[in-house]
Amino acid sequence: MRNCWVVIIVLAKMTLGQTLKVVSTVGDEPVSFAALKAEHNGKTCVVKLTDAYGMVNWNGALTDSLAYTVNVKSVGFLPFTQRLTGAELKTLSRIRLHPDSVQLTEVVVTAQYAPVPVHQTVQTVRVIDREKMERMGAVNLRDVLIHQLNARIEQDNILGAGMRFQGISGENVKVLIDGVPVIGRLNGNVDLSQLNLSNVERIEITEGPLSVQYGTNALAGTINLITSKPFQKKYTIGTSLWYESTGQYNTTLNGSVASGRHFVQFSGGRNYFDGWNAGETPFTFPVSQVADSTRYKQWKPKEQYFAGLEGRCGLKRLSADFKTAWFTETITNRGYPRAPYGESSFDDYYYTRRLDNAVALNGAISPDWSVSSVSAFNVYRRVKKTVYKDLTTLDEMLSANPGDQDTTGFHLWMSRASFIRKKEAAVFNYELGYDVNYESAIGKRIKEHVRYMGDYALFVTAECNLFRKLQLKGGARYAYNTRYRAPLIPSLNISYRPFPAHTIRAGYALGYRAPSIKELYFYFVDINHQIAGNDKLTAEKGNTITFNYQYTLKRHAFQFKYEAGGFYNAIRGLITLAQVQGMEYTYVNIGEYKTKGAQMQLQCQYKQTGLQLGMVYAGRSNVPESPMVKPFSYSPELNASLNHSLLKQGLTLSFFYKYNGKIAAFVQQGDAINQRLIQDYHTADFTVTKQFLSDRIHLVAGCKNILNVTSIQQTAGGGAHASGSNSLPVATGRNYFMKLTLTIEQWK
Repeated sequence: MRNCWVVIIVLAKMTLGQTLKVVSTVGDEPVSFAALKAEHNGKTCVVKLTDAYGMVNWNGALTDSLAYTVNVKSVGFLPFTQRLTGAELKTLSRIRLHPDSVQLTEVVVTAQYAPVPVHQTVQTVRVIDREKMERMGAVNLRDVLIHQLNARIEQDNILGAGMRFQGISGENVKVLIDGVPVIGRLNGNVDLSQLNLSNVERIEITEGPLSVQYGTNALAGTINLITSKPFQKKYTIGTSLWYESTGQYNTTLNGSVASGRHFVQFSGGRNYFDGWNAGETPFTFPVSQVADSTRYKQWKPKEQYFAGLEGRCGLKRLSADFKTAWFTETITNRGYPRAPYGESSFDDYYYTRRLDNAVALNGAISPDWSVSSVSAFNVYRRVKKTVYKDLTTLDEMLSANPGDQDTTGFHLWMSRASFIRKKEAAVFNYELGYDVNYESAIGKRIKEHVRYMGDYALFVTAECNLFRKLQLKGGARYAYNTRYRAPLIPSLNISYRPFPAHTIRAGYALGYRAPSIKELYFYFVDINHQIAGNDKLTAEKGNTITFNYQYTLKRHAFQFKYEAGGFYNAIRGLITLAQVQGMEYTYVNIGEYKTKGAQMQLQCQYKQTGLQLGMVYAGRSNVPESPMVKPFSYSPELNASLNHSLLKQGLTLSFFYKYNGKIAAFVQQGDAINQRLIQDYHTADFTVTKQFLSDRIHLVAGCKNILNVTSIQQTAGGGAHASGSNSLPVATGRNYFMKLTLTIEQWK
């Protein structure tokens, strides 16, 4: 222990001496911000980070006669470990790291037996790491998905940001946080803008059904947000400030303390948006104008507060985690002053509350068996309040109009666990699990104001590895539901690697979407509508076929990756709101819907420059069995990104682009067939990131929505000719942002 104190004192006084350089074995490129640690008898004596040039100086911080275990780690490289004396280290001028065939951050846990590199998964999985989220300037999940292929954002300035994936509605996309479902779907969609990324380490996007493991809503795909864990750091504390020229002001604070395999961390913050109208110039600061027409905003003012506490207790073989997260949002919809004198208005307030609690137990229970389990209790509540406001006195009074006041609430109790038999060299491994979900919904528009639904399932998956090249994974799920007959769900996926650089994946699965409590028990009547749920509904079932080919090439400082694939989805028993008679509507299982598409993507990396290009051409089925229209309407998507790092300056420049093609569809209304056409549009962002003081200070700045796309037109009319149109919001205008992050941390 005395020697360690001597090392620390000498290190504090250290001046210029012999310098060690950490480089890559490919082209001798310097490895910036690599972590070096020297240990003596299990005690950490020295921890250093290389600078932007891969240089580090620890001469004088080591005792010649002592033996040290030296560990060097950096993202994207295999770890280096060697035992050397202090004298040997002083004469060492260079350490070479071997690039990992897969980025260390690209490890997948969603629906896996154990964390595995992304290239070893049987299903096609996309991983978006923390570095890329920072380069995007992403605040929430919407900001990330707006750039992704096969994902189309649908913006509603009251209900929030929804999405379509592979041409299928967001009702069929499972959204998870650390494996726990996100509840609170409005019109079938989770509001992506409510899912903050301040403590998210990476996002795993699985294409195609994962209904065997995760049940309902996982038909089109699964998005799993993985929160960060401070494994390598004794303590951290950090804060960030965000400003956006459209009136966005964000503040976050986070910290953690770790000891051995135990840690506790917290995070919290506030996001504030003062609203936006078309035509507003950037850097327009809010002014109180509550009594004229400027009080109305197309993009509603919004305020969010969030906080979370998470911890882990590391046992001998197992780890026990707990997590609690709280979120609140207020949306203010100020109405236009009412004619003829403009002395009053009707204003709406929307209050959302989320409370998520989870405990998890993971690890080995024997040399061949492991357990992965999570249990959670989640609460969602949304309140709509409409007031009559006197603009001369600013007094407010609750509106007495039917439907102006509403409260919707959801509660979810869930528990999922799987027992996994996995041997590294075994040909056959398998998993046995259960998944229990008990959900309640409350609200004035729910029959009897409260309803419950339980879903109790058993599932099994098996994985077979043949000849070290062929991997088969199949599974089945059987469930009992208290409100409808749940289908038996099978799946089969194949991964074949004829050569190390080539991977072929194919899969078939049956996915399903359970009817929601709203679709089963909704009841609403006013002078214009009578909408009733249908407790006889059955689950939507969809057959999905996917194919993916991947080729990778590495030559010195050049890396190349090419992917091509396709998908086909056929959904039966689509739940649709249908007119019964007059003004009466109910939900029925009469719809059929199909999507299919082909996609291609390539990525190139040469030294500090990266390029990514992608394309999807997807079709969506139109009115069935009609000779007047084509069976499918097709539209393209394109995306691209370019980034370049300037090591000497510590800068990274990034550009992101996405093209969403025109969408045409035909819908039947009575005896008429009408066309619906959504205009195409482009989005583009540019960001600059800069690190100071060994990455303790991190600056991100840039321009979003460079092309200034604010809304697009949706036209509808008889036949192939449009007779009416309305505007769909896409984004606020061109805006500029800056984020400043300060982090203080101590490595173990």
